[in-house]
Amino acid sequence: MSRVDRGRAAGIGALCVLAASVLWGTTGTAATFAPDVGPLAIGAVAMGLGGLLQALVAAPQIARHASRLRDQRSTVLLGAVSVAVYPLAFYSSMHLAGVAVGTVVSIGTAPLASALIERVVDGRRLTPRGMLAATLGLLGTVLLCVAEAAHAADGTGRSSMARTLLGIGLGLVAAATYALYSWAAHRLITRHIPSRAAMGTVFGLGGLLLLPVLLATGAPLVASWSNGAVGTYMALVPMFAGYVLFGWGLAHVPASTATTLSLLEPAVAAVLAVLVVGERLPATGWMGIALVIACLAVLTTPTSAHRRSREQLQNQAEHDNEVTRIASHAD
Repeated sequence: MSRVDRGRAAGIGALCVLAASVLWGTTGTAATFAPDVGPLAIGAVAMGLGGLLQALVAAPQIARHASRLRDQRSTVLLGAVSVAVYPLAFYSSMHLAGVAVGTVVSIGTAPLASALIERVVDGRRLTPRGMLAATLGLLGTVLLCVAEAAHAADGTGRSSMARTLLGIGLGLVAAATYALYSWAAHRLITRHIPSRAAMGTVFGLGGLLLLPVLLATGAPLVASWSNGAVGTYMALVPMFAGYVLFGWGLAHVPASTATTLSLLEPAVAAVLAVLVVGERLPATGWMGIALVIACLAVLTTPTSAHRRSREQLQNQAEHDNEVTRIASHAD
């Protein structure tokens, strides 16, 4: 594959991750429409049923690559356990700390965790561009957290502050597990396992691990049509469709890049929390969102070297066509 083809593939992969992030950004707001359903049940139905559906759709590919998947069983199991832990920590974080701060901490610190995993396990170094993007994203995340924590302390006192801090702690657990299953899926894909088979296996096993939690906590999901509709939406749209897009993205970009691109999710979640849920976001929080957007701009804007390479190849192609045309006239 030429450099231009690789750049085009990386661009498509980045767009897939960004599209997935927009879908994921709706989950916190959607969960507020089922207030009687606890965070564990929401997480279990979203990731559990969504993961099982991925496995069902990918069953033929999983069967064809079963031997390769067995050879990578430790990576598969690590990814599956991370998939099971992530939604329980993520939705509990949002329940305790609010939609905006829970999403921001869970997703905003994931790029740092992902970069550390790739550095320790794969020996991959972060490029200056990646370091700048991660710094902007992390600073934006910190500003959003500070804004939400200050709002909690001013509004309802020490109890709310304690809940917020516990929510932030669970958000860090969610970030670590998100980074782990992203790394595991990317590792399987780079070992010549198609993204659909890799994602279907990891998320299908994770979904099986979540079934006991769903059985124990999911009764409110069938108590009303609105609760059932929220659970169905969470499983089909953000989790199933979102992670199909995410798997396509992981086939073309490293896990650290994908987790950094997914910083769009907390920005979307924060805006929806303000516009739909009615949460208030101080000026510091909006500054944080601006920094997250700047982080995404750094990652997705083509570099000058890439542009020069593309222009050189285009010029070379035009030159070759001109030579061919002249030669044909000479004949």
